[in-house]
Amino acid sequence: MSLALALEPKALEANNIPITNSVLYLDGVSVSFDGFKALNNLSLMIGEAEMRAVIGPNGAGKTTMMDVITGKTRPDTGTALYDRGRRDLLQMDVAQIADAGIGRKFQKPSVFESQTVGDNILLALKGPRGAFSSIFGARGRMLRNQIAEVLERVSLADAVSKPAGGLSHGQKQWLEIGMLLAQDPKLLLVDEPVAGMTDAETEATADLLKDIAKTRSVVVVEHDMTFVRALGVKVTCLHEGSVLAEGALGEVSSNPRVIEVYLGR
Repeated sequence: MSLALALEPKALEANNIPITNSVLYLDGVSVSFDGFKALNNLSLMIGEAEMRAVIGPNGAGKTTMMDVITGKTRPDTGTALYDRGRRDLLQMDVAQIADAGIGRKFQKPSVFESQTVGDNILLALKGPRGAFSSIFGARGRMLRNQIAEVLERVSLADAVSKPAGGLSHGQKQWLEIGMLLAQDPKLLLVDEPVAGMTDAETEATADLLKDIAKTRSVVVVEHDMTFVRALGVKVTCLHEGSVLAEGALGEVSSNPRVIEVYLGR
């Protein structure tokens, strides 16, 4: 266990590790691949129950940022703290980070298409799931209630017994978000959730994410500015691995440099 994981907040402060009120704290994070700086002194702070939209051109560092947060990529330099500074992400592996409550949804939905919608949620549920405890007794009733609650939240309650492979593209995206929710995360990283969706599905997804962000922190990477506008949240624009602009969408979208490197293209 790392020093940051083991120490209480006062001890962390004494060891010059910043204490914040944030769920996620990145400071001075840099990542290089064969001389190319994918992240360049990136700093970012996400508060509790905050949703943040992250935008930027291809190659801006959005995917690498999420790779660092989830432990897939180790930065060359910088700090990455989680859970009000209590956990040092750079001293944790992918499984430990997931267990600590950071969930990631990739752009392409990855559901178990041969399984029912309900079984997809069952497979994702956090906690011990023995074969017998999953089927019989109080544990089985609790699981059924949890599955129903998650599916109701992602508008798939009527599809509980339907094979996941038969869902529309948008419904598969919602199912995967539901699978993340079943793991009870504190922070969700969501990559281009409305790519390929209909207008109605896009609107429903904005409502879903806003509802989730009432109790959890959400980082949404997205190119669809209409969708970002519908989210109505603070926006961070990345460029060449750094924060180029940050603020309300109207402020960021009127920034001359953002227009030059991203929106004007």
